[in-house]
Amino acid sequence: MYTLHFENGILAVSGKLNRDNATQFQKSARLLTVKNAPNTLDLSGLEALDSAGVASIEELVAHFNHKDSQLKIIPASPDVEAVRNTFKSTAQIVDKPPQPNIFEKLGGNMEAWFRSMGEALVLCSELFYWSIVGIFDRKGQRKGSFGAQGLLLGYNALPVVALLSFIIGFILSLQSAAQLKNYGGNVFLPDLLAITLVREMAPLITAIIVAGRSGSAIASEIATMQVSEEIDALRMMAINPIRYVVVPKFHAITVVMPLLVVFSIVVGELGGFMIATSMLDLSLGTFVSRSVNIIKFKDIFISLTKSTVFAWLIVIIGAYNGFRVRGGAEGVGKATTASVVAAIFAIVIADALFSLLYLL
Repeated sequence: MYTLHFENGILAVSGKLNRDNATQFQKSARLLTVKNAPNTLDLSGLEALDSAGVASIEELVAHFNHKDSQLKIIPASPDVEAVRNTFKSTAQIVDKPPQPNIFEKLGGNMEAWFRSMGEALVLCSELFYWSIVGIFDRKGQRKGSFGAQGLLLGYNALPVVALLSFIIGFILSLQSAAQLKNYGGNVFLPDLLAITLVREMAPLITAIIVAGRSGSAIASEIATMQVSEEIDALRMMAINPIRYVVVPKFHAITVVMPLLVVFSIVVGELGGFMIATSMLDLSLGTFVSRSVNIIKFKDIFISLTKSTVFAWLIVIIGAYNGFRVRGGAEGVGKATTASVVAAIFAIVIADALFSLLYLL
């Protein structure tokens, strides 16, 4: 139990103050000091104290504290004070850290960018090394992983690639035919469509489709494995995660992407052929012969080279974002989104660089 004594502005409490009497202690102290507010709280007589007692003392101090006068506290014995210091919740004033200026922010962003580029280069070096080794040594890879990834990244993408390629070929021919017909240049439609599809549209559109469909799948798969600690488990079993997880995807997409581009060119030509025969009265023989004769080996080589580079960018960016993920499901979603956005951006930049090479 506790005892209260109030005299000459000093409110003294002694005995034991705990959860059984903490509420009653506050009521008794306020009733005892209803006429005259105390200026000192004497805790030297306290023998025992718990967290509830500390809370009641703090509320009592807050009740008597004013702007102009603060309640003076006479501390208890060292043991009791240790308990009070452990459970008290005094507000601490923390100085706000200085805000970085624009140059510090710019420097921090540049440092983060260089660090990310360094990590990406390390990933690229490992990926290319194990990809070359994996051609001759299949050890460290799942049996049948190349075929499974080929079906996932290539075969399953055929319907959406076919649909969009047909529509693009149809629209390009429709817009071109309206202008060529005015000048009597109907016969040049196959030339225009073939050059556009082979050099630019087929590789670019196919890469964007694969980046959105397969690139997101690569990033989310690796990110999920990272979050669920499967990547760490592979390392604990002395299995290189890049060789086991990423290399089969790298090999598969390197093979299937050029095939998807060729498929996209053929389907886009079919869409253009519908416009050529219906609006420009071109025959099948004329359309095919002009389309084939206008295309040179250089155009095919550059188109397939672009598609291969785009495929590598998709896998590298997807794997990079997957391995860097932090957090749970939210982190997986952010990594997947970042992978798709970065892959499409990198594809467009790479396509612009290839376009500059045409002029050399």
